[in-house]
Amino acid sequence: MTLIDYPSKIAAIVFTIGCNFRCRFCYNTRLVDPKLFKTNDIITEEDFFDFLNKRKGKIEAVVITGGEPTLQEDLITFIRKIKKNDFLVKLDTNGTNPDILEKLLEEKLIDYIAMDIKNTIDDKNYMKITRVDNCCRRIKKSIEIIKNSLVDYEFRTTVAPGITKENIIDIAKYISGAKKYYLQEFKDLDLLDNECKKENWLKWNELDEIHKEIKDLFGECKVR
Repeated sequence: MTLIDYPSKIAAIVFTIGCNFRCRFCYNTRLVDPKLFKTNDIITEEDFFDFLNKRKGKIEAVVITGGEPTLQEDLITFIRKIKKNDFLVKLDTNGTNPDILEKLLEEKLIDYIAMDIKNTIDDKNYMKITRVDNCCRRIKKSIEIIKNSLVDYEFRTTVAPGITKENIIDIAKYISGAKKYYLQEFKDLDLLDNECKKENWLKWNELDEIHKEIKDLFGECKVR
């Protein structure tokens, strides 16, 4: 259960296995690489819905995160089942599967979307963070879909080593007019690439100054 992952809602959170990015600062290493995942940590769908149904009236929503949830072949079917049980659904995504986002929105299967924007939105800069090339066409399409949707949403950037003030300004200008944009402070945890801990990154006071420059571009903008 979580009190922070779905704004103003008590939610259950589901972590999916596997991701198509290899972000250096990722601390969900076991979810990124399925080879690292312990099979005894996997729960069955039956157990999941049993958990939900026993808590009806207490839990209001389900947050689906990862890894990257849109890689799951049965994601749409899974969310249909959740919605039939009258729960709200929030999806966390990296934006690399805009076609799945469109289908979910067309069927009115999600109520809140949180999309991570990793860097200035061009393939060269994205490659530095995600170590994946040629994804920004899909990233841009997802941003457009989300901004034009009727559901609540947020964009967010983890300000990890390698992300500069100029990168954040570039992102802010590109998504200007969005409902919400959050800057997330980098956490020095057990990372996919621990070498990035040796590099410099923007600290809270620096993020606060950047926030003052970009906050008027959005309905809501915060550092968290």
